[in-house]
Amino acid sequence: QVQLVESGGGLVQPGGSLRLSCAASGFTFDDYTIGWFRQAPGKEREGVSCIISRGGIVYHADSVKGRFTIFRDNAKNTVYLQMNNLKPEDTAVYYCARRDRPRGPWFSLSDYGYWGRGTQVTVSS
Repeated sequence: QVQLVESGGGLVQPGGSLRLSCAASGFTFDDYTIGWFRQAPGKEREGVSCIISRGGIVYHADSVKGRFTIFRDNAKNTVYLQMNNLKPEDTAVYYCARRDRPRGPWFSLSDYGYWGRGTQVTVSS
């Protein structure tokens, strides 16, 4: 069955870096756009970055442009989110998801049918 498993979260100081991984299985990985989302306590889930199937084209939320990079290794069925210059406001649970219904904007939650369980990122001194 379709599975997405996030890893790489943790506690980091402001200005630090983390690399998150999203390992996928159970489907033809390079046929799908994969997105990263995050949800902070008391806030709605929001899109962070996504990468189109077979790579190349990426999109980032304005809040992370210039700091986050997304890339994929189709041979390893894995998408990575490299997060640099982290800020306290980046603290959230980060989820990866598979885009199943490409109808709306790139970060339209309803377009994503499968989600991982998330990994916690905490940015604090």
